Amino acid sequence: MKAVFISDAHLKSSSDEKYGRLMDFFDDLQRGKISSLIQADRRDCEPVYIEDLFIVGDLFDFWFCRKDSIYPDFKLIIDKLVELKQAGIRIHLFEGNHDFFMKEYFHAVLGMKVFEEWAELRIDGKNFLIAHGDTADKTNMVYMMFRKILRSRAFYYFQRFIPSPILWGIAGLSSAASKELNKGNGGALFEKMSSYAGERLKKDYDVVILGHSHHAVVRNFVINGKEKKFIALGDWIKHYSFLYYDDGKFFLSRYRSRREGGVNI
Repeated sequence: MKAVFISDAHLKSSSDEKYGRLMDFFDDLQRGKISSLIQADRRDCEPVYIEDLFIVGDLFDFWFCRKDSIYPDFKLIIDKLVELKQAGIRIHLFEGNHDFFMKEYFHAVLGMKVFEEWAELRIDGKNFLIAHGDTADKTNMVYMMFRKILRSRAFYYFQRFIPSPILWGIAGLSSAASKELNKGNGGALFEKMSSYAGERLKKDYDVVILGHSHHAVVRNFVINGKEKKFIALGDWIKHYSFLYYDDGKFFLSRYRSRREGGVNI
């Protein structure tokens, strides 16, 4: 299996640099340029096409939607995802702490796989646990309550019946509130997520992949004689990072430009 994993782009305006970079990255995936992105000295290598793209939460800085109405600036990136799907790439979307209620559009309308919490997948004989990771820190009770309210059926029906301009305003406020409730010592958050991953690896999982912390890190473990991995995916704000998985091998890399290639982290 050949797959790419990303998280935490927090897209909002189509004029932002990160938006343009992600569009370029998806275009490179569509053109089979993944090998040249992870190996800067192999710019003329043969095309390699991925089979799966996993977007592990917070693709958008906010997401509220009805079937007939999406935030206008998101159209370009959604159209690009549709192109990737039409090219034969399976798209897997995970809800984050900024984007949820995604099934109504991405699954029902576009036919893409959407995970509301986590995914337990068997890949090449290994057990993967994949999640955004915002629920790894159960001690942040205020955030957990805020999250529960925003994802409640009552709030879902509330957002369906208010005018779109007001909805986008509420979305922006909820995004700001989520950032406020999750701010603090980023290193401490990452260590809590690493501890969460370590506990899962002690069970039946071989690989845990999380977003949310905005750290780009691979940690290797040996548990009961078995090699296991925890991978934090970084973000598309500072790191422009992506994980490439190729038949049992993992490459955590930075995306630069087509001329510069990618550089392993």
